[in-house]
Amino acid sequence: MMSNNNIKEKTTLEYNLTQINEFIDNSNINKLDSFVKNLHNADIAEIIQNFDDESRLKFILKVKNYFDPEILTYLNESIRDEIIEQLDIKQLASNASTLDVDDAVDVVEDLEESDKEVFLDNISESERELIKEGLNYPEDSAGRLMQREFVSIDLDWNVGDAIDFLRKNKDDLPEDFYEIYLLNKSKKISGIVPLGRLMGSKRSTPLEAIKNKITRTINVLTDQEEVAFQFNKYAMVSAPVINNNEEVIGSITVDDVVDVIEEEREEDILKLGGVGQADIYDAVIDTTKSRFSWLLVNLLTAVIASIVIGFFQASIEKVVALAVLMPIVASMGGNAGTQTLTVSVRALAMKELTTSNAFKIIAKETLVGGINGIIFAIIIGLLSSYWFEDYLLGIVIAMAMIINLLIAGMAGILIPITLNKFKVDPALASGVILTTITDVFGFLSFLGLASILLL
Repeated sequence: MMSNNNIKEKTTLEYNLTQINEFIDNSNINKLDSFVKNLHNADIAEIIQNFDDESRLKFILKVKNYFDPEILTYLNESIRDEIIEQLDIKQLASNASTLDVDDAVDVVEDLEESDKEVFLDNISESERELIKEGLNYPEDSAGRLMQREFVSIDLDWNVGDAIDFLRKNKDDLPEDFYEIYLLNKSKKISGIVPLGRLMGSKRSTPLEAIKNKITRTINVLTDQEEVAFQFNKYAMVSAPVINNNEEVIGSITVDDVVDVIEEEREEDILKLGGVGQADIYDAVIDTTKSRFSWLLVNLLTAVIASIVIGFFQASIEKVVALAVLMPIVASMGGNAGTQTLTVSVRALAMKELTTSNAFKIIAKETLVGGINGIIFAIIIGLLSSYWFEDYLLGIVIAMAMIINLLIAGMAGILIPITLNKFKVDPALASGVILTTITDVFGFLSFLGLASILLL
């Protein structure tokens, strides 16, 4: 066994990997089982993803009989598919009895049709119906996120009635809940009482007197990004999910929303980089295919920029300094535009950039681009004049810098706004368009002014 000092020198992941490998190599199955069962499912998923292929297979074969399906929800999609192939679906279904319905839906939706049928046939009828219902809701909707277990009681009760009800039905309550939903005589939600407020009030206090001032609900078809936005905006810890008849059919808690926020954040970052998904675990050919399309688009935009340069070939041949300096203008425009673009995409996602303030923000970002353009124009103008001993060349690059940074600031805000208006994800397409604009106008302004003033 490893000493305490050695344990401290290793990260938790490294320690877990070392311990499990030792148990497997020594065929110490009892210690392996005991060790794994004391780990959180997220930690087990992390271990699986960091194993090499051979060690991963050995580990799965050792733990497959008690493999918790929840582990699959923490795994990268490529690794998840690989693991499922090694598992007995019937055994996996029998291990899913303690799985929340929303997590069960996540597991089942990724199974192949034949495995999906086997899984559903080997769970209880009540769970099967709930999972099928969840699968009927659109992907990335509140219906996929929600838990079916929630606590609802009569609006006319007082605190004492509610506490007695909770104690009497403690075995039927959700494992974790934060609020109680009050239903009127039509069985529609009429209020929400936080659990802490309930426990801090006198027994004789009517529930209606301590309910939240505003009852915020989420429609079952609401997109998960909108759900996350509402949770963040109103600092919610849970929310009732209602159908089109305004009947409560589930509940979404903050732990589910944290996953959505992380997923959406990761998705936007990857799209801004021209990568469709987190493909670090994918096969080489799959990763190559997923990135090829955007690299092809980038190639085409680069060709457009090269065509612009070709128009001024004669000018470049006469003034070689132009070839040295022209990448500076395009590069500065691209970087300035990307700064604005990043802020704009975030503002759209957070609903901070709206129709009412769009003109003001466009004007601001354009002005910022112009001010930075003037500052860097002075710097690069003086530097170029000294370097090539030609003050006119310094003036040309200074003017081009101002023009391109102005255009970059304006394009960085206008592109995502326009794409968003046409229901195109700004994070996905903005970068390529922006690069094309800053390159083309950067070269066009610099080489065009050079042709006029220098030649």
